[in-house]
Amino acid sequence: MAKKSWIARNEKRKRTAEKYARKRKELKEAGDYEALQKLPRDASPTRIRKRCSLTGRSRGYVGTFGISRIKFRELASEGKIPGVKKSSW
Repeated sequence: MAKKSWIARNEKRKRTAEKYARKRKELKEAGDYEALQKLPRDASPTRIRKRCSLTGRSRGYVGTFGISRIKFRELASEGKIPGVKKSSW
């Protein structure tokens, strides 16, 4: 499990990016890059890290399901993810 502070920091970045999304778009369309630089760093959506919704793990993220590879394997083996089953040949 990821540290609670990392998860909280990422959630704060999501809120900040959402708050400034319209303003960033307007500044980009106007070409005012000086004003764009004066916005908070966390207002940029590229600073948001994709994390597992169950554990908060940042690496090995499976985007289709929104969880890490480890949790994906556990849940798929238990049959808790619809339409996914372990392959064998």
